Amino acid sequence: MHYDVFNGDADGICALHQLRMADPLESMLVTGVKRDIKLLQKLIEVSNSTITVLDISMDANKRSLLELLKQKNAIQYFDHHFPGEVPIHSGLQSHIDTAPDVCTSVIVDRFLNGKYREWAIVAAFGDNLHKAAHELASSLSLSSVQIEQLCELGELINYNSYGPKIEDLHCPPTILYGSISAYPVPWGFCEDSKTFLDLKTGYAQDMENVKSYSPIIDSTAGSVYCFPAEPWSLRVAGVFSNSIARDQPESAHALLVANGDGSYLVSVRSPLNNPTGADVLCREFATGGGRKAAAGINQLPDADVEKFFERFESVFTNDPDVK
Repeated sequence: MHYDVFNGDADGICALHQLRMADPLESMLVTGVKRDIKLLQKLIEVSNSTITVLDISMDANKRSLLELLKQKNAIQYFDHHFPGEVPIHSGLQSHIDTAPDVCTSVIVDRFLNGKYREWAIVAAFGDNLHKAAHELASSLSLSSVQIEQLCELGELINYNSYGPKIEDLHCPPTILYGSISAYPVPWGFCEDSKTFLDLKTGYAQDMENVKSYSPIIDSTAGSVYCFPAEPWSLRVAGVFSNSIARDQPESAHALLVANGDGSYLVSVRSPLNNPTGADVLCREFATGGGRKAAAGINQLPDADVEKFFERFESVFTNDPDVK
């Protein structure tokens, strides 16, 4: 039995699509919403199988990974998040790059020598790596219209991944991957798929709600927004954070979305012109993690909000005297 374990966002889905076009396999799909990253624990009873892991933190899955290796599984791991100490084991083949301008689909693109690069470009746009996406696009001599379509698709797939549970998404990641997997190039999906139209309509409706909100903090370090405990708030968390990061590339940004249980879902973006610090900040809190340019906290208790504000200022301030 083969298992494909992947993040339910644009990067995870596009990375898997590239690999399976290159190496078609019947597999059991294991995924979830974007913040559901401890996916290997769902396979903890699996043995003597092959497993491909895409776009989930090795550090967050270390205990399950070690157990699965003990159980004689062969694991291929592609990721761009902080991995912690990478195990040395004959059953593990790891492809990890934590550079801030790299996403998992770009790592897969390298592995496949650019064979399905259009989908890596989609993923890079979805992960807000616009410079990297344009650099990849330049190697394919794409028109400006084609590049805009890939950008829109990446942002829509990523938008679909945000929510506390699968039922809050417009399309479950397994279904979305299944729909996308029918298309060797992205433009076919954009032109023919009803799923694409559904995501586009939902995105437009949700983003209308954003227009009435202003930052609750606006400082030299950056801006912080807070949205209410509404389904639209959670769905737009990623794309909104990415958009304000692009609009103000010199500053950091954070978005807190009320979970409705006395805690907040947090999205943090480092300044695009200096994409470091987001992962360091978020890992200081119990449910935090991510990468240098973009990270998050699944449940920030209300009691820790002021501490988060203080650490946000400290990590991203331009004042060298602030530690």
